[in-house]
Formats: sequence, C-alpha cells, structure tokens
Amino acid sequence: MRFPCLLAFAKFLSLALVLSLCAISTIRSVPEARAEVPAVLQQPWEQVLHQARGGRVQFHAWGGDQRINAYLEWVREQVEEQFAIQLLHVKLEDTATAVSQVLAEKSAGKDQGGAVGLIWINGENFRAMKDNDLLWGPFAESLPSWRYLDPIRTPGVALDFTEPTDGYESPWGSSHFNFLFDTAHLDTVPRDPEAFLQTAQAAPGRLTYPAPPDFYGTSFLKQSLLSLAEDASAFATPVAPDRETFLAATAHLWEWLEKLHPHLWRGGEDFPSGGQAQLSLMNDGEVWNGVSFSLLESAAKVADNLLPPTTQAVTATGGTLANVHFVAIPYNAENPAASAVVAEFLLSPAAQLRKQDIRFWGDATVLTPQRLDSETAARFASLPGGGVEVVRTLAEPHASWTAALEAEWLSRYAR
Repeated sequence: MRFPCLLAFAKFLSLALVLSLCAISTIRSVPEARAEVPAVLQQPWEQVLHQARGGRVQFHAWGGDQRINAYLEWVREQVEEQFAIQLLHVKLEDTATAVSQVLAEKSAGKDQGGAVGLIWINGENFRAMKDNDLLWGPFAESLPSWRYLDPIRTPGVALDFTEPTDGYESPWGSSHFNFLFDTAHLDTVPRDPEAFLQTAQAAPGRLTYPAPPDFYGTSFLKQSLLSLAEDASAFATPVAPDRETFLAATAHLWEWLEKLHPHLWRGGEDFPSGGQAQLSLMNDGEVWNGVSFSLLESAAKVADNLLPPTTQAVTATGGTLANVHFVAIPYNAENPAASAVVAEFLLSPAAQLRKQDIRFWGDATVLTPQRLDSETAARFASLPGGGVEVVRTLAEPHASWTAALEAEWLSRYAR
C-alpha cells in the first residue's frame, strides 16, 4: 500500500485522534449525557421549519461514489426548494476528518457556528463523539418520520455497533457486507474464508481487498474476523486494552491473512486505496473480485457499465456483517434546526424511496414497511431487488475493535 506522503500523514493523524477520543471515553465511568431534548425541537414542527429557513448546513459525508454524490445533489435541490435551506456536501475520504474538525473547534472554544452541520457517521466515530459530548441532541426521536421506524423489529436503528444511539443520531440506510466476483473467470464463487483462500491460490494475483483504514477494507477485516472465529460473542464487548490479549483474540485473523497475502493482487504488497478503487480494477479486468456494503450496489453498477455484466454478489454462508448508517449533528452546528430538517428529509419516505431505487443509489431503507401507508409500502415493494441471498446477519463488533484492528493491520502491512 503506497500512499502519497500527505495523504498517509492525514490518515494517520485522523486515526490517532479517534483512537485518543476512544481512549478518553473508556476511562470515563459515567459518560455525560444530555437527556433533555433541545428547546428548538420541543416546538411544533412547523416552528422548527420556520427557524430553519435561510439556514446553511455543511453536510460532511463520504464523497467517493458518483451515485451517492448525485443522490445528495438531489437532496440539496429538494431541501433548498422545499425548506429554503442551503445544503453543501463536503466530500470526505474519512469520517474521522470531520470528527477531528469538531474536536479542534471545541478545544479552541468555538461552541457556536461550527464548520460541520451534519455528519454521515457510525461506529467508532459516533462513539467517540457521543462519549466526549461533541453531539447535539437528543434529536432523532423528535423527527416526524421517526414514527415509520420500529426499534423492536429493527434494533439496529437504535444501536450503533452495540452502542445505544440515545437519540443522538438518526438512521438513514441499512447495509449488508457482500462479496462481488466476476463469474466470467470463476466457475464457483467463494463464500467463506477458507474457500476465498483456495480461490486466491488457484488464481494468483486476481483477488484482493481494500487497504484499511478505508471503510470497506476495515469491513473486510471484521467480516473475516467473525467468519473465522469459533465464538464471535467476545467481539460484542470492548477490546482489551493490552495488545497481548488483543492478539490472542484475533490470532486466527492474522494467521489467515499471512496465508492469503502472497496470492493476492501484487503479491499482497500493495492494496487498492478503497472500495471504489477496487471496483474500478474489477471493471477493468485487473482483479476478479470486489466488496460492497449494499446488496443493491452491484446491480446498480452493472446497469451503469461500472462493473462487468457477469458480476455476482454473494454473502458469507456463516452470516454477513450488517449495520445501519446514520447522520448526527455536532454540538456546535451553525444552525441545528436546519440540520434537523435535513436529517428529517433524509429519513422521509420520499427520500428513502429514491435512495433504495437502483437507478439513483440502491441503498436499502431503514423504514419499517408495516409502519407505512399501504400505497407507500407498495411502492417500496415494487422496487427491483439485488437478488442477493442473506443467510443470516452478524452484529458489528463493539466499536472499539475497529480502531484496534486498523492500527494492527497498518503496523503489519502498510508500506
């Protein structure tokens, strides 16, 4: 993995800041929580809309996919037309960059008018912000479209990598990790780590995975960690603080990677910089596999000629990593009312319907069909599916495992 120097430095800085925040949160016996709903959200929603008019929201969200960027451009047009809100998509490579921005502002005493109005977030980044009082709220359960969610049927809308959201982030999409393979070159596709290793050995240089700390690369590590484990329940609790215990718990993963790497693309000495970079390699025929966190992504990209028509998406036979992704509002957002209105629009049935449509994005909704009116539920049901079978889902490891796995991978394999 050969990062340009400045990019590598930036990634290591962001990772270090999140690691330090997580370390702070683990030593706090009672995290400070603001259970009181902000005053602006205690008003009728029409008053919230009035207060949001003319506001600006800088939405810090991953910018590495053309379809997602186009969808967010549509969102920008809608919130400007409907609510007179100026929405700016600040394209990120790493969510930790936005977390670092909010942390820097708090350290400088900038408690109002912050540069981050809304963040696409989950996992360790959310946990770090929540535990260190960097979030505005709780707000999510005050949004009008919250009534379309059912935390009993879908507990993931209120739990983020085992961390209770407590209303400090609003769900806006659900994801399932899946593997993509070009069946023009493979008679059978591997669906477990041992079969993946055997396929790599039989086709040297044709399989790979993205380099952590890219989200997709880290997800590959976590999927492999859980698939290889005899008992995955240990990963639902915080990672042990000492490296020796961590290495003992994850030994099966590193042993498997050591066997796998020599047979990967470029001999395992270099890795794609991210999930989309790997899909580009796959579309060019340089590698025969990719990874995704959307069951509908492969169908959407085949339709756009961004993946070979012979692409097949599969999930792991032992269960697939699944989670919900969210948006959160920093404690010092420039216009919290406007940020809440944007979060509400993202959760609304109209926005969720367009987002799930593979013509526009292909990201699965978080809304519960039984909570929708019959006409809207029918519209969701009529959308084309990805045809990807999910045998069963696996809960994300506790958020603290993410940074630990990334740091260990970087110490072993970064070039």
